[in-house]
Formats: sequence, structure tokens, C-alpha cells
Amino acid sequence: MIIGIGSDLIDITRVAKVIERHGERFLDRIFTQAERAKAERRAKNEKMVVATYAKRFAAKEACSKALGTGIRRGVWWRDMGVVNLPGGRPTMQLTGGALARLQALTPDGFEARIDLSITDDWPLAQAFVIISAVPQAKP
Repeated sequence: MIIGIGSDLIDITRVAKVIERHGERFLDRIFTQAERAKAERRAKNEKMVVATYAKRFAAKEACSKALGTGIRRGVWWRDMGVVNLPGGRPTMQLTGGALARLQALTPDGFEARIDLSITDDWPLAQAFVIISAVPQAKP
């Protein structure tokens, strides 16, 4: 069963301007170490670095909407991180207040699954998040 849906669309050039203006302070406040490492591996191409950050920013916004809170009520930027599963599929790893909210939304006997789709087409980045409750596996 679906327990939350969120989407976000962002102008990549806006993210570039914020990074230019606030640099490390912005990056440290918003992104996890794993997200920063992923972006910095693309350092050969500045547009790719900024697009990587923009997609992850959009994913955090979409996830916070799917959680029903936005960036408030204990759900903060670094509580949500984009990670890739072994096959490459992106998903969100939640900690802190975001994880607490997810646990509160998930009915007993179910576990949460977060499906994430992220894309960019300069100058836009977009993310969709669907949070589902799936029956827990029987031991």
C-alpha cells in the first residue's frame, strides 16, 4: 500500500548559484558524506557535479513531501540521503527525524519501501518518491 508520494522539480542553475554563494557551508548543511562523494567523483565536469547535487536536493524535497512533513517537524536535510542499491537502483536512506516519521507512518506488520526516480535535463532536475508499506517477510 502507498503511504506517501512526493515530487520536486528544481532549476539546476539555482543550485549552482547557492553553491557559488555559500560553498561548503551549504553542502555540509544539506548533503550526506555519501552524496558529496558521489558528486565529487564527477569533478571533471562542473555541470555534472551541480546536476548531481540538484537531483539529490530534489530527492530530499520529494521525500519530505512523501513523509508528509516537508523540511520541518524534526525532518531535516541530512536525515535523508540518496543511496544506490547493489543493482544501481536509487533509494533514500533515512536517519534521525525522517526515520522516526517513516516508522510512525508504517503500519505494524509492514516494512517501508522507498522508490525513487531522479533525472535531469539541463537546466532542470526532477525527483519522484513513493513510500510503500509492504508485508514483513516471515522468518
